[in-house]
Amino acid sequence: MALPDYEGWACFVAVADGGSFTAAAAALGLSKASVSKAVTRLEASLGITLLHRSSRVVAVSTAGAGLLDEARAMVAAATAATEAARGDRVDLAGPIRLAAPMSFGIKVLGPPLAAFLDQHPAVEIEVLLSDARHDPVAEGIDLTLRISPLADSSLLARTIAPVAASVLASPAYLEKHGTPRHPLDLGGHRLVGYGHRQRAMPLHFQRKGEEATVLPSGPLFTNNGDIVVPLLAAGGGIAVLPDFIAATELASGALVRILTDWSLPQAYLHLLSPPSRLRPARVRALSDYLVDNLKLSCTGAHEQLTALGNR
Repeated sequence: MALPDYEGWACFVAVADGGSFTAAAAALGLSKASVSKAVTRLEASLGITLLHRSSRVVAVSTAGAGLLDEARAMVAAATAATEAARGDRVDLAGPIRLAAPMSFGIKVLGPPLAAFLDQHPAVEIEVLLSDARHDPVAEGIDLTLRISPLADSSLLARTIAPVAASVLASPAYLEKHGTPRHPLDLGGHRLVGYGHRQRAMPLHFQRKGEEATVLPSGPLFTNNGDIVVPLLAAGGGIAVLPDFIAATELASGALVRILTDWSLPQAYLHLLSPPSRLRPARVRALSDYLVDNLKLSCTGAHEQLTALGNR
């Protein structure tokens, strides 16, 4: 059986991702002619056209597009195996792609990433902040932070810490409109909707065997909590938010927790990575660092805010 043409696949992926043979040659450290010959050789062995070429543009063919994700995964696995073998013998260096939720990245990620880069100055981290779900394999993402229930997946997952969420409002709003004593009381208030999938996401509460479900019906729904915090602080309503989004306002008293004797479904912060356990040493190091430091950040912030709320 013929061995896979790893060089040809690597050159094909580099051209597809770079948009030209020139960009691929620069990324791979090869000559443009060498990249072109490798792709032509691969196409001949497969009996299909992977790239359409003209004097001005290079485009991935339909057949090439159907193979591109698997080709990326093959090249990534080979690269990871090589770097994993070398990793214990060299200083950490090279690129890492990290995806994270928008608000979590802005509020929490800066300090630990700065500390990690101080320790490993030859590492380059590209941070992708978005509340959309990424496909780490297809998008070439090394590590993905996610706050949500995990669907069945081939991705490797490490659970870092619970992420506390609370029902929040400003003292001014509560003074004007009254403080809800039961989740069902929220139906008479301006309840701001916050979520990542759909507007009509019900809120489920539990207390000592008692359950209550409330559907946000206020005039505002958003998929990003950062806009909700100043709205609540200005007396604009009530919302359920992760504590880390409103940590500053909770600590200052601009926002307060209500319905604290009720609990919401527990969310967790997870770290996901592609299914191959062969990862470059720099990726393994950042993974371990984030697990350790974000666990401390999440649990420490929650304990601090709880203590302030109990005063």
